[in-house]
Amino acid sequence: MSELVPGGNVPLPDGPVSVRVPGGFDVSALVTDEGGKVGGDADFVFYNQPEAPGARLHGDRLTVDPARLRPGATRVTVAVSPSDPRTALGALPSPTLHVTDARGRAVTRFTPARPRQETVLLLAEFYRRGEGWKLRALGQGYADGLAGLARDFGVEVVEDTAASDVRSPAAPAAPRGPAAGPDGFLALVNSARTAAGSRPVTADVRLVSAARDHAAAMAAAGTLSVETRDGVSVHQRVVRAGYTYLTVGEHLVSGPRTPAEFVAHCLGTERTRRTLHAAFTHTGWAYASDGGSGVTFWTVLWAVPFTADGLTRTTAEVVDLTNRERAAAGLPALAVDPRLTAAAQAHSADMVARDFYSHTDPDGGGPWDRAAAAGAGRRAVGENIACGQRSPAEVVEGWMNSPGHRANILKAAFTHIGIGLAGGGRAGTYWTQLLGG
Repeated sequence: MSELVPGGNVPLPDGPVSVRVPGGFDVSALVTDEGGKVGGDADFVFYNQPEAPGARLHGDRLTVDPARLRPGATRVTVAVSPSDPRTALGALPSPTLHVTDARGRAVTRFTPARPRQETVLLLAEFYRRGEGWKLRALGQGYADGLAGLARDFGVEVVEDTAASDVRSPAAPAAPRGPAAGPDGFLALVNSARTAAGSRPVTADVRLVSAARDHAAAMAAAGTLSVETRDGVSVHQRVVRAGYTYLTVGEHLVSGPRTPAEFVAHCLGTERTRRTLHAAFTHTGWAYASDGGSGVTFWTVLWAVPFTADGLTRTTAEVVDLTNRERAAAGLPALAVDPRLTAAAQAHSADMVARDFYSHTDPDGGGPWDRAAAAGAGRRAVGENIACGQRSPAEVVEGWMNSPGHRANILKAAFTHIGIGLAGGGRAGTYWTQLLGG
């Protein structure tokens, strides 16, 4: 039996497979297509709807039979939440996913890092690869409950009136403190994006909530800052609001009094214009006035939600850009090693979860230790890390502009590579590039 780390995967045997999470947890599952969306509300399997074609929930055991899933289904995502809604997920032991085959034989096991503020945890996903199926360990958290999780996967969630007042992006709830959502903002930014050839973004209530909190905190302090006096960064506010992101960007601006002035400001410089036009899908915005000076402080957030497919595409792009640099230097391409990938993904997730940024983790482990623990028996190991970059192009460019990181990328002895990234730390997205030979 294998023991998975975040990002690790294992092939599944033919026939039905069962997963079980012992302890005080409710198990749920979402059946999705290649686009990561459900085909309808019936694709959400949970305690109030325990069965769908190819997926059945009985107690704490979920049985998935890939051959019997609905047509077009290519993925089943497994999540857990506290069975007692009065209990915080972080107050329970870290959930352990046990996977068995049709005969009850152990296939694999996965224990993620212990949750903190999250209320729901994505544990793993079944996914089709060619003619077979595999299981990938995730360990990604949500702070918005099952409703927020289901909504991100395309389930139509009907809530009571009080809840909808809080959650509707079209009519944001009354802000805390002086923050307020400016009318006409979305139409203005989407007009600017369309003119630049970028796709429109949609408002997300969780990003709106995070923006309000950050704008109010900056106004109270009277200063622009990524991290405010309470010790919380704008990127951490995004995750705490329940939005798990693959990519995030922000505009922190003081001065503009209207949405039109804000957009004009962003179009005024290359750096701010690049963020306004970038390939984000969601936005949230707020402004607040400093009671003393009357200066207006803006927080505008831009993001792409986390999906397993998105993670795969992003890491593949980092590999491709890295190999282009090697080709330009006359070096052979690096091959992707799933074990190095698992170790790199685990390190990025660990830096976010334990709030550090270093090649050495708080337990004293280094790149060699992580590669060995993942089963990558490489004679030579090198590691590049980065944080804050918003795209594969940015992170590879940054590494190539740094002599030490560049030397790792262009080292002839390296033959294999693994990439990991995780969002939600103080600096935004944390990247790990693990090289071996």
